[in-house]
Amino acid sequence: MSVFTRAKNGLFGQTKPRNPHSIENLKYLCGVLNRNPIVSDANRDLLIETLRCISEILIWGDQNDSSVFDYFLERGMLTHFLNYMRQKYGRYICVQVLQTLNILFENIRHETSLYYLLSNNHINNIIVHKFDFTDEEITAYYISFLKTLSFKLNSHSIHFFYNERNNDFPLYVEAIKFFNHSETMIRIAVRTLTLNVYKVPDSAMHRFILDRTATEYFSNLVWFIRSHILDFDSLIRNNQDINNRDRLTCNLEEYLDHIHYLQDIFLLNVDSLNNVLKDQLMNRLLIPVYIFSLIKCDKSSRITDSRAMLDQSSALFLLAEVKELADTILSANIETVEAVQRRYGEQISYSLPPTSLDVCLAKVEPISNKITSEISLNALDINNDTYRYRHEYEQIRARSASSSPRTSSTNQRIIETNVKSTSLYVSNWTTDEKNKRHLDQMKFTDTHLAERPYFEALIKALDCTENDQQCFYALSVLLTITMNPSIDNAILESVGLTVKSSNKSSYNTILVDQLCEILLLSVAQDSKIRLVILNLATDLLKKLVYNEEEKISYLSDHHLARIEQVHEQSTQELRRHYRV
Repeated sequence: MSVFTRAKNGLFGQTKPRNPHSIENLKYLCGVLNRNPIVSDANRDLLIETLRCISEILIWGDQNDSSVFDYFLERGMLTHFLNYMRQKYGRYICVQVLQTLNILFENIRHETSLYYLLSNNHINNIIVHKFDFTDEEITAYYISFLKTLSFKLNSHSIHFFYNERNNDFPLYVEAIKFFNHSETMIRIAVRTLTLNVYKVPDSAMHRFILDRTATEYFSNLVWFIRSHILDFDSLIRNNQDINNRDRLTCNLEEYLDHIHYLQDIFLLNVDSLNNVLKDQLMNRLLIPVYIFSLIKCDKSSRITDSRAMLDQSSALFLLAEVKELADTILSANIETVEAVQRRYGEQISYSLPPTSLDVCLAKVEPISNKITSEISLNALDINNDTYRYRHEYEQIRARSASSSPRTSSTNQRIIETNVKSTSLYVSNWTTDEKNKRHLDQMKFTDTHLAERPYFEALIKALDCTENDQQCFYALSVLLTITMNPSIDNAILESVGLTVKSSNKSSYNTILVDQLCEILLLSVAQDSKIRLVILNLATDLLKKLVYNEEEKISYLSDHHLARIEQVHEQSTQELRRHYRV
């Protein structure tokens, strides 16, 4: 600090009080700000130190003297903060202002003091200030400041941030723009902030998020997760390179963070937001990437970009973490698969979202227009035949609006022949249909399996002839499905998964054949079957054919003979081992 600056703030101003924690010292510091409205190289250090001291006094005043906040507001000292940030040398001040405010809001305990600071809309003006986010230090302090503010949100304080009259919520809108930042800690801070916002019980604020940001944010978030998963899959395909192992571990941890974040959102039980998020997940990720990757692409597939597909092992691994797709995997028949691929196949590509989040948030559309423009983003309820065929008809009718009458009539006939009253999904069966199936249980045959391509792919993945990698993930998926209490037993019984049934006589013989084959291979000499595979296969087999409560086995003579063969072969192998 120059001699002139010291003189200006000492001889020509007030004398600095001895007690740093007092309203007198705050008045002195306010005088320093008033006498230095312009930031320069000469007074930059002085102003930074002044801002730091002000935060200390305010924290002290929050606990000891309420008049400190009265004086702070009367003098409009937050206005000085904004003025400094907008100046040429504001970069040096911005870091200190953000740091000062962060410390201040972290340590304030009284609601009255908090409301004083949030009044007059100065904090929102600081939030929307055009910071230089190419500066990593500014970005880190800015996001940390926003996250700290989010912890102060409740049903009362939310009105300082969300302006219902102007339909504006800068704290949330500015934060989610950093959802895909390159720094992990910043992404984590944004997720924490969004969760803090969502759990505030304010219907008007939730309506704003739903109308203005939910589809935009969740669609871009799912695209970001999808891109991350494709990169993760690429690393798995090239896992021979030992240099990829650390990256693979980091990518797996990042994926689990995504899963936990999505789970946290769902657990908040905000139905309106959960519906949008579920739609985006189903449309952008679970069906077009996870489910489609179970079946290898062929010439008839509508998926033109192979880079958007996962390796089957990756798909099985990821499906083991998701419990909401059991109906699709188990029940979808060939007709349903073709309908779903018509819905999704042409839009699957290895590309960025159609519109970035910043651009989406910058657009201000009337809600009625937005609903129309976003109709293609609404999830197609593949469990509802009526909705599915109506959607397909509307899509074809829209595409054929400008075509010839002859083409239009042809499309009309195609749709009419496709509209059927029979349900493609077990979940759509009526109670009478379920009861009839329960009384008249049939063996699940190869013909039934061939009609369910996704379930067939899952069964074929149990083949351990070459290695047991896919088998491990397939067994994990099957156990995840069968142990999920939310899955209707009728869905499981429709494919012979009798794990929840007391009468297991109609168990899936094809699946049990595969499990017996795994057991047989596991006791062979120089077996490649790992112990974990043996444990999983045995566990699933017991759930399918053995009633624990009544101690009854429903194994057929054929399968019992195979189990006895495994027992005999394992005994012989054990004897041979001890002879050696």
